[in-house]
Amino acid sequence: MEVINNASGIGGLLTSFREIVKDSKRVMFIGTAGFCTPFAELMAYVIRDTPIEVGFIPDIRHHEAKAIVSTPSGMQIGDDIDHHADTIVLLGGLAMPKMKIDVDEMKETLDSILEDAENTLVIGVCFQSMFETQCWIGPIDFDYVIDSDISISTIKV
Repeated sequence: MEVINNASGIGGLLTSFREIVKDSKRVMFIGTAGFCTPFAELMAYVIRDTPIEVGFIPDIRHHEAKAIVSTPSGMQIGDDIDHHADTIVLLGGLAMPKMKIDVDEMKETLDSILEDAENTLVIGVCFQSMFETQCWIGPIDFDYVIDSDISISTIKV
């Protein structure tokens, strides 16, 4: 593994993501329903003005793939779409132990999504090294992992 970029904050995460997917045709985010959905919508926002199609799959239920569409209120989950893509973005919530997602089942889901695609990419986006600590790096053949950390200060004024 080689660090190719260091950045900070949400802006750094979004800039890194946009650079990695710039040549993609169709990006499919896979994440936990509810928790990961807003992160997929946020990342989709930075590619809204590109020809890249974007979708979201909850957990490993690729038959429930939905479009992520630009609306006057921002990026939102839309109608059903075909689950196939050339780029997959796995969101770290999937690897949380309480989600009980089997990494081998995830690999089967990835194979189905990338079926017949050329120039494929598998990207992990997580916080606090979730994919590494849960041993998903290796079993999942990631091309890139964007690993972020959140520092929080709650101030009473």
